[in-house]
Amino acid sequence: MNRRDKTNYYLDIAETVLKRSTCIRRKFGAIIVKNDEIISTGYNGAPRGRKNCSDLDYCQREKLGIPRGERYELCRSVHAEANAIISASRSDLIGATLYLAGHDAKSDRLEGAVEPCSMCKRLILNAGIERVIIRVSADEYREMHVNSWIDADDSLAEECHAGY
Repeated sequence: MNRRDKTNYYLDIAETVLKRSTCIRRKFGAIIVKNDEIISTGYNGAPRGRKNCSDLDYCQREKLGIPRGERYELCRSVHAEANAIISASRSDLIGATLYLAGHDAKSDRLEGAVEPCSMCKRLILNAGIERVIIRVSADEYREMHVNSWIDADDSLAEECHAGY
């Protein structure tokens, strides 16, 4: 019997979670696991009670022609990573692993060349999560050690250039 390895098992679950996404641009699913137990899940969508882009039938960032990775403050959605973190207590998140999968919303193709945005990285750092594992293909993934974000901190230079 061929059993699915644990990492791809959790990434498969993250890919199932992304099917709940309400973004019409990109769909993401995240799960947080600690001690081989799923702590929480999250997908990208508008805050509770607000209309989703899928309900409005447009994406504000797309409408304005904003490229990927820019101007997230104009996005209606709360990111999958943020929703997963919000749904758990910090004590459960310390030392945990976040698994992330993303698809293009229109083609439903896996997007493996992604990583958490700078805002989500801050949340992941403060939550105490140790690793982020991102699905690259059906059987491949890459692992990010969150401490490396501290060691290679270039956020001050970015923020200074952004006018903060």
